[in-house]
Amino acid sequence: MRRDHIAAAASPTGPTFLSRRGFLLGAIGTGIATTSLAACGSGQSAGSGDSEIVFMNQSRGQAAALAALAKQYTKQTGVKIRIDDVGPTDFLTKLQSSSQSRDMPDIYSAVDSFSMAPYYKAGWAMDLTDRMKSGWGDTFRPTTLKTSTFTADNPQGVKPGIYSAHWEAPALGIFVNSAMFKAAGLDPDQPPAGMSEFIDQLVKIKKSGKGPFWFATSLVNQLVQGYASNYLTDDELNATFIGKSSWKSDSWRKSLQILVDLRDAGVIATGSLPSGNNDNPTVEKAFFNTQGVAAVFDGTSAVGVARATAPDFTDFRSFPLPKADDGTQDPRLVAGAAKGAAINPRSKNAAKALKFVQWLTEPAQQTAFAQKVPLIPSARAVSDKHIPQQLAGIAAKISDVQLVQNQMRQQVITALQKGAQAIVLKERTVDQVLGDLDAAQRSA
Repeated sequence: MRRDHIAAAASPTGPTFLSRRGFLLGAIGTGIATTSLAACGSGQSAGSGDSEIVFMNQSRGQAAALAALAKQYTKQTGVKIRIDDVGPTDFLTKLQSSSQSRDMPDIYSAVDSFSMAPYYKAGWAMDLTDRMKSGWGDTFRPTTLKTSTFTADNPQGVKPGIYSAHWEAPALGIFVNSAMFKAAGLDPDQPPAGMSEFIDQLVKIKKSGKGPFWFATSLVNQLVQGYASNYLTDDELNATFIGKSSWKSDSWRKSLQILVDLRDAGVIATGSLPSGNNDNPTVEKAFFNTQGVAAVFDGTSAVGVARATAPDFTDFRSFPLPKADDGTQDPRLVAGAAKGAAINPRSKNAAKALKFVQWLTEPAQQTAFAQKVPLIPSARAVSDKHIPQQLAGIAAKISDVQLVQNQMRQQVITALQKGAQAIVLKERTVDQVLGDLDAAQRSA
């Protein structure tokens, strides 16, 4: 089944699209809910006064583009914008501190729903629902709005509404080093027909003396979920995530088997998965900066990080996770609504902040993001010709995405990530890990 727009993977009700950094933020989201609620009260935040609008930015990959657009907006309107580039490591800590001190910024990056929910519940984000219905929403891919919407009875307990506006439509897939593939006699511009062909390619890469393939422990759940779409419909995925279907099914057994196949082929770089707080940045550094591995599984937002940290390395390509040779379904990307912004309604500059965010999401500015970051824009009006070549492979399949109503439970994600590492290290079997997932589902 084809989808016309981006999937609900980062939505309040969809399987969360997260890097390791996002996962960590999400993991502490519940813990900050009480302190944020206690701190906010009903008064205004101190904000930044009337002199300038402050945007607390989480994204290091988008920092330069955001700064350039802010400067352009100031030149056009006379409204001064100050970008506070906190970065991914300290973002949520500083945001929590700001909420407790009642000195929230006028605008702040909207990341995953787990991390943002406490702030939305505490009244630190403007409800944009009516504005989206009044015409602003026509700017976006329809499902970008869906991924941004908290529906009734959402797991986070947020009042139904839309509290953020997004200018990126991300997805997860494979990135390959073109030179390394060519050196092994492979065409980086021709995606493999299936997973077995991809593994064969990685074996050739290994024989050439290069690290073949790597991915972070924190992205295992997205990799497995993406591969599971070869065997399960979105409704069947959802049934597992809410506990109506068992993880101990043949479909999930085949989905986790990919870890065994990669392990047994010897194509996982270092023979283990990086873990810890910086596991995905470690993978990105190995691919983009030191060029020690030929292929990685990562999100499209990583290309922005690459341009910021390794601007001279541009010879890489992307394509969706290769399909299973024995799949019964058309595979779909794990995707979502990524970088965007929430507006502090208590700020003295709330009206001005809203205008700036609306301006940022217009097609012209989204085109600039696509070219400078780069990224896949959420605006429907932006032409594919503005999407950089490095993202073209994934962008070509951006309509083939998962639309799953609910997320994997956090306990299940933790068990899956731990179990995947154990499979790679031959410490546990696939069936044992499936049992662990069922047990984690029951405890959720």
